[in-house]
Amino acid sequence: MSFSATFSPPINVCAQIRTGFCYSAASWSSMTPTLIPSVKTSLGASKSAFLCHNLPLQSSISRRVFSKAQFSGASARAATEKSIHDFTVKDIDGKDVSLNKFKGKVLLIVNVASRCGLTTANYSELSHLYEKYKAQGLEILAFPCNQFGGQEPGSNPEIKQFACSRFKAEFPIFDKVDVNGPNTAPVYQFLKSSAGGFLGDLIKWNFEKFLVDKNGKVVERYPPTTSPFQIEKDIQKLVAA
Repeated sequence: MSFSATFSPPINVCAQIRTGFCYSAASWSSMTPTLIPSVKTSLGASKSAFLCHNLPLQSSISRRVFSKAQFSGASARAATEKSIHDFTVKDIDGKDVSLNKFKGKVLLIVNVASRCGLTTANYSELSHLYEKYKAQGLEILAFPCNQFGGQEPGSNPEIKQFACSRFKAEFPIFDKVDVNGPNTAPVYQFLKSSAGGFLGDLIKWNFEKFLVDKNGKVVERYPPTTSPFQIEKDIQKLVAA
């Protein structure tokens, strides 16, 4: 498979950051763990609920790949008629960004939060994967969201400084959005309609992940407890395609 496209340079959200910013250990430890309702597999087997700060989600459902054959009706049609490249979003600085600029790139799209128990591991692994594969065509698109336990309460500048100073994140970070409910960002309406899966239409928690191929189609969806390192082999296959 070959592509002919002109790419704009990746957005480096850490440019011009001068001062450090991080949340205190006290603010992390004082948070009350939030219980997420249990989910069921397509076989109807009930799985254990899990906590944001200590997530004993059973390994049998820790990762799920969704093929296009699983999409039905309107969801399949929506995935066929549109691609991620049809959307324009605002970056962390409030500027419009056409996702068409990422045509020909493999995208890992993640709803991020700064105060979740999953934050440190996910940001660290995302930064590592971005550094390793960006030259091969990987882009990571991070969308802050405050809908899960109020764990992304800061302003856009605070979120930007947190990601840059604490984790040296160089991948694009965008404007804070809703990923569920009546104000769901259009790009997330598309992602969810393309890959409903066993998690259902709703995004369940911080750090749910969508893997998008070079044509802008969603090919896989991962629950929050699937770490970025666990999907590295899937990334390798897409960047090599």
